[in-house]
Amino acid sequence: MIHPTRTGIHWFYYAAPQTFYGLAARLWPGCAVLASALLAAGLWLGFMVAPTDFQQGEGYRIIFVHVPASWMSMVIYLAMAFWSVLGLTFNTRLSGMMTRALAPTGALFAFLSLWTGALWGKPMWGAWWVWDARLTSELILFFLYLGYIALTSAIDDTRRGDRAGALVAIVGAINVPIIYFSVKWWNTLHQGASVSLTKSPSMAAVMLWAMLLMALAFWLYTLALVLYRVRTLILQRERHAAWVQDLQEVQQ
Repeated sequence: MIHPTRTGIHWFYYAAPQTFYGLAARLWPGCAVLASALLAAGLWLGFMVAPTDFQQGEGYRIIFVHVPASWMSMVIYLAMAFWSVLGLTFNTRLSGMMTRALAPTGALFAFLSLWTGALWGKPMWGAWWVWDARLTSELILFFLYLGYIALTSAIDDTRRGDRAGALVAIVGAINVPIIYFSVKWWNTLHQGASVSLTKSPSMAAVMLWAMLLMALAFWLYTLALVLYRVRTLILQRERHAAWVQDLQEVQQ
């Protein structure tokens, strides 16, 4: 097995559940603390400091939760597809565990995106829901998360479940660019992106900072929760291994 050296980190060393278990234990508490701090700062900027929008009034402030949640729902699914490709290509045990650990958090953000979108859409469009291209594709993403969770939970053989879930994650990833580009491809009610890598943002600086802080907080929250959850999955799957029996927390 390759070990870390003074010259850098050999990432294949952490591909083994035993070594990744220790890495996750060191990382998740710090991610949780940073996520809490950034979440508090982002909510304060977005709901207390940012000015009132001259068109949408105070109701626009839901975007500081809605937009980052929507971003994360797509990013997490792409991460699931990435780990699924690794799992099918290299037959690594950790890949399936990481994909399963990501799915519940992705489903949470997809639901949060749909729920906050409804709260935003009611005063803006006069309806809680419309069959808009972006909303519909985001709903499909939510169902993909639920389908992945249901399928992997229904298969008793964990390795077979990982492979079946990997196919769902990879095939379903095609829906992510549909969500992102739906506003450009079709004539939809949903407004275009306020933040883009190719042009300057169409919002005040304090609004942009609030949204970025919330997005970073959601990122770190996801990392903390996934690392914590994957440790539990490792213990469940490796419970008969000698190194698990030697762990102090297991002995207690």
